[in-house]
Amino acid sequence: MARTLQNVAGSLILLCGVITSTASLAVVPAFSQPNWLELNPQQRQILTPLAGEWDAFEPYRRKKWLGIAERYPSMSAEEQERIQRRMKEWVRLSPEQRKIAREKYKSLKNAPADKQQAVKEKWQEYKELSDEDKQRLQQQAATKPVPKSAAGKSISTGRLPSPLAPPAPPVTPLQAVAPLAPPAQPSAPAAASN
Repeated sequence: MARTLQNVAGSLILLCGVITSTASLAVVPAFSQPNWLELNPQQRQILTPLAGEWDAFEPYRRKKWLGIAERYPSMSAEEQERIQRRMKEWVRLSPEQRKIAREKYKSLKNAPADKQQAVKEKWQEYKELSDEDKQRLQQQAATKPVPKSAAGKSISTGRLPSPLAPPAPPVTPLQAVAPLAPPAQPSAPAAASN
C-alpha cells in the first residue's frame, strides 16, 4: 500500500512537472512592431507625419500603418496625397478627438447599408462645395451656442451628436432618501362650524 502511494505521488509530481514545462512552452512571444528608427528610409519618408508619435503607437496600429506604407507606392498620386493629408490631420487631433473619430467610424461601419450610403452622399456633397462654403459652414458650427444643462453648466463634449449613434438611455433621478424622523401624524380634522 505504501509503495502504491509512493508511485501515485511520484506520478503526480512528474505530471505537475510536465504540465509546468509545457505551459512555459505555450507562452506567446510579445507582438511587436519596429520603432521609428528601425523603419527603412522609404517607410520613414511615407510615414513622416507620424514620426513624433510612432513609438507611442500600439503594435497593431503600427502594423496597420506599415501595411499602408507597403501599398503606398502602388497608389495613384491622388490617393497618396489623400493619405498624407489624413496623416497630418490625424496627428493634429487630441486623444479625445481620435477616440471620437474611431467611435464614429465603428458606428458607421456597423450601420445599415442605406445609412452608410446616405452618409457617403452627404460627404460627397460637402466635398463638392467651394472652399468659401466649407469655411462658412465651419464658422456657423463654431458660432452655434453651446447647450447648457439645467444647472447652467456647459454640457458640450466637443463633438456634434452622431445621427448613427443610438439615443442615450434616459437618466432617472435618484430615489428620495427615507427621512430620519418618522413623519408627523396628521391632526384630526376640526369640526366644521356653521
